[in-house]
Amino acid sequence: MDTTFEDKKELAELENMQIKQRKMLTIGLRSVLALVLTIIGLCVYGCKKEEPRDKHSKIVFRSNRDGNWELYVMNSDGSEQKNLTNNPGNDGSPSWSPDGKKIAFRSERDGNWDIYVMNADGTEQKNLTNDLSHRNSSPSWSPDGKKIAFKSGRDGNMEIYVMNADGSKLKRLTDNPAQDYSIFWSPNGKKIAFTSLRDGINEIYVMNPDGSQQKRLTNNSARDIGGLWSPDGKKMAFISDRDGNFEIYIMNADGSEQKGLTNNPDSDAGPSWSPDGKKIVFHSMHGPQKKVRDRNYEIYVMNADGSQVQKLTDNPAWDFLPCWSPDGKKIAFTSDRDGNFEIYVMNADGSEQERLTNSNGIKIRRSSSPCWSPFLTSESDEKE
Repeated sequence: MDTTFEDKKELAELENMQIKQRKMLTIGLRSVLALVLTIIGLCVYGCKKEEPRDKHSKIVFRSNRDGNWELYVMNSDGSEQKNLTNNPGNDGSPSWSPDGKKIAFRSERDGNWDIYVMNADGTEQKNLTNDLSHRNSSPSWSPDGKKIAFKSGRDGNMEIYVMNADGSKLKRLTDNPAQDYSIFWSPNGKKIAFTSLRDGINEIYVMNPDGSQQKRLTNNSARDIGGLWSPDGKKMAFISDRDGNFEIYIMNADGSEQKGLTNNPDSDAGPSWSPDGKKIVFHSMHGPQKKVRDRNYEIYVMNADGSQVQKLTDNPAWDFLPCWSPDGKKIAFTSDRDGNFEIYVMNADGSEQERLTNSNGIKIRRSSSPCWSPFLTSESDEKE
């Protein structure tokens, strides 16, 4: 059958249309494929970033296992214990920087108590205060890690000072004839809570980081000590003997709504907020108050409103100085249940209590005051 010119033209147009359709289909498939690959790439990249990093934490503690009080560090399971300070003087009061890279502490290696700072592995130890005649102690980092507050008797009585983290720009914050101590930064770094005897008895005060606007939060004839901020900065926990013996109390950050959380014949102290702010762990003393040999400290936990008090330890020895892990799953504490003071750890519900340090039964060798670091990441994570 013969094909006319019009037929040929029509066939050519049809072929051109089919070629265009194939091209458009190819371009469309390529676009879809590129979009799919992009999505997969983003998902892989995003999933990689969202995977839990190699997060871990360490515990710093003090021990006289080598003959004098030194600072040691270990992994949270008790492995790789290392003497950080290692000198003839006594070292104590360790305080982790917010990023976990440095530790501030007090040392008497130069003849009196001074504030030092070192890397978390013990290197580059530096005297920040260089005060040859007065005691300087209780270093406390600001939440941004730029400043360190501490107490010092350099001006005749114990006052609160602040300096940059490298020791520069030292400034006196309190100035009165009484003792000022027990320093706690608010989580946002805008306030400092402290305890003072300026009105004749221990009371809790708050001030700005530059020492201005000092305000008394508690006001009664009993001793009020502490001012430990809740993680959200809205509350403070403290101890008071306003009811005859020391109990755990709580109040708003402005001092309002003061409320006793514990109420029993024993003394309760050492409150510590869980990282999520929902619970408070503390130690409680049992036995006659005037007979030290019959006293027995145990560790308890309760909700932040004082409800559901739960006993975590139960033995004839002293269990005290509890400290939360940064994820709130563990609690480190000091105990002499095995004959001498050692560091232990347990789950937040009191289960799986495990000894981390071991002085080999030598009673004059002690380990105490455990303090968890913030979460640390491996070097590979930090480089990402």
